Amino acid sequence: MWIQVRTIDGAQTHTIDDLSRLTKIESLREKIQESFRVSPERQRLFYRGKQINELVDARDETIGSWFEAHIENVTQVPKGHKNGKAQGKSGSNYKRTNGNISQEHSRENINHLDNAPSTSYSDYMDNGEDTIYHIKYDEYPESGIVEMAVRNLRPRARTILKWNELCVGDVVMVNYNVDSPEERGFWFDAEITSLREISRTNKEVHAKIMLGGPEDAINDCKLLFIEEIYKIEKPGAYPLTFADGQFRRKSGPECKHCRADPDKECRFCSCYLCGGKQDAHMQLLCDECNMAYHIYCLNPPLSKIPEDEDWYCPSCKNDSDEVVKAGEKLKQSKKKAKMPSACTDSQRDWGKGMACVGRTKECTIVPSNHYGPIPGVPVGATWKFRVQVSEAGVHRPHVGGIHGRSSDGAYSLVLAGGFEDEVDRGDEFTYTGSGGRDLSGNKRIGEHSFDQTLTHMNRALALNCDAPLDDKNGAESKNWRAGKPVRVVRSSKGRRISKYAPEEGNRYDGIYKVVKYWPEIGKCGFLVWRYLLRRDDAEPAPWTTEGTERSKKLGLSLQYPEGYLEAMASKEKKDKIKKQPMKQEPTEESNGNQKRPIDDEGLEEPANTAKAMKMEDGEKVEAFDLTQQQQWLIQEDSPNQKVWDEVLVSLKEGPNFLKKVEQSFMCVCCQELVYQPVTTECLHNVCKSCLQRSFRAEVFTCPACRHDLGKGYTMIPNKILQTLLDQFFPGYSKGR
Repeated sequence: MWIQVRTIDGAQTHTIDDLSRLTKIESLREKIQESFRVSPERQRLFYRGKQINELVDARDETIGSWFEAHIENVTQVPKGHKNGKAQGKSGSNYKRTNGNISQEHSRENINHLDNAPSTSYSDYMDNGEDTIYHIKYDEYPESGIVEMAVRNLRPRARTILKWNELCVGDVVMVNYNVDSPEERGFWFDAEITSLREISRTNKEVHAKIMLGGPEDAINDCKLLFIEEIYKIEKPGAYPLTFADGQFRRKSGPECKHCRADPDKECRFCSCYLCGGKQDAHMQLLCDECNMAYHIYCLNPPLSKIPEDEDWYCPSCKNDSDEVVKAGEKLKQSKKKAKMPSACTDSQRDWGKGMACVGRTKECTIVPSNHYGPIPGVPVGATWKFRVQVSEAGVHRPHVGGIHGRSSDGAYSLVLAGGFEDEVDRGDEFTYTGSGGRDLSGNKRIGEHSFDQTLTHMNRALALNCDAPLDDKNGAESKNWRAGKPVRVVRSSKGRRISKYAPEEGNRYDGIYKVVKYWPEIGKCGFLVWRYLLRRDDAEPAPWTTEGTERSKKLGLSLQYPEGYLEAMASKEKKDKIKKQPMKQEPTEESNGNQKRPIDDEGLEEPANTAKAMKMEDGEKVEAFDLTQQQQWLIQEDSPNQKVWDEVLVSLKEGPNFLKKVEQSFMCVCCQELVYQPVTTECLHNVCKSCLQRSFRAEVFTCPACRHDLGKGYTMIPNKILQTLLDQFFPGYSKGR
């Protein structure tokens, strides 16, 4: 970093370099003494028309506390001039440098320059549309000098809004950290979306953070510093004076590890090897891990900064010996090579359990924090493995029993009979919270060794109860139906304690509500948290007669992963071949009145395959029922009439109709169900945001067929199609 310092008469100008934002002002005075031969006690430093000693205590403050932006030149253009370079009233150009203010202009013009912008949120006097500012930012030197008109500036925010002055919908300026919301960050414009007064001292403000463009925003952000919400001043507001006091807003430290202390070594904001903050111009930044290194600290050291655009530190640079060449096998990673399983003599096939398998697809119809049923998943749907339940979006975790957030609530749970205290009565059951077990050493199940606490997932499930949170005594809801819904999945592992659990796999049993929760000493001898949940679903329970009939009408059966039955049949076939020494002729063996099919190799087909493919004679799947409003909306959506004709054929397939709708109206750009769909001239449906992103990249063709839409194409969302999709997939818009 460098600055220019000029004498009061403008006779001498020197450049002071090798500075940083952490340089003490006293150190700056010493550098000025070397250039101007003026002792520090005789120096009077001015910045933006104000003497530095009047602003800060020079012994404690750094340059970064008062010097934010490098304003290279400010020019006022009289009316009638278009070249951006004209003279003011005193007959001279208006100039400003990083140090002193040039005295070549009148005092009136100095007042104007005193309010020149140092950042986008700055103080200025509105002198008309003809004022142009030439600004160069220290933090973004690659941008060069930026020309900025008055209409693109606004006065510095100075008025702090109190709680009673905040309203939903107001646009204000707030402090928010995008990467770490629990820490102090930078200042953004934000639109208040909700105000919640929990108690006299506990208040919550949620807002939509505006990052830049109209589409660049983060929704539902909880503000941490609600006592520092600023009003956005209107253009033409009065300039700041000494009488207004200090308006230096506090932002997060540049480094949270050393708190930007220039005398403290830090490996995060300075050299990763030595931690020193000296010779900033001799540091290299790794393009992978973003850590800095002195060129003389490297092994071997470098004599100069490399000319290559990309540079990687020794730990991030690929080792040529570890690169897998054509025809070679994939080598073990360094981490895996050190694990005990890599050097053991055991023949066990580690890592092949279904609890460790990855998802092959993910539910994108609704966001992960969706409450209530998943569109297209009826009550009674059953899956062989937990990973399939996760892929369907009914219960996202592969292993965990509760899915939720401790600050929001629980969305789903699995009843697997893992605790001896649980009691299942079908329409209601008692559930035991998580925790209290020592699972160290990669153990899946351990004995109770300490008390459970109402934290994490236990707290999340308690928040679903319509009662104030009490982490000591628990609480009971007076109106339990008003609580947040919980999707409940029963596992076949729970058959040992419940007759309502399925015989095989994992079954979705509908929506339940938390009636009450309380702590008690369990059979294990330690404190556990218990929950009473009661069913609140319009669809009949799967174990009832009505539920069984409905499952038959919908054609619900145990769902296997794709290719699973074929793989099991092939494995069983190979096992029988190994046990069978001689090949037998194909025959048919009868067992009573039943006959099993014989394959070409003389082996019986697996019984589970035949059972899975068996269809009930005379059974028909219940057709998907459209409401009158949905039928009318489909007729009104004339641009997509051909697509709807193809989709409506699947009505007789019941729940599969929604899968057909999802496939037919999938955005070609984001590969998800279209949101705010724009039906193009070529009759393709694309998300409005995806089409806008394409136009910003100067691609003005249809993403599906490359039909030329034109640069001036008007993007009008298809409201009829959006209404239909919201009815078929309720809640899917929330995550978009």
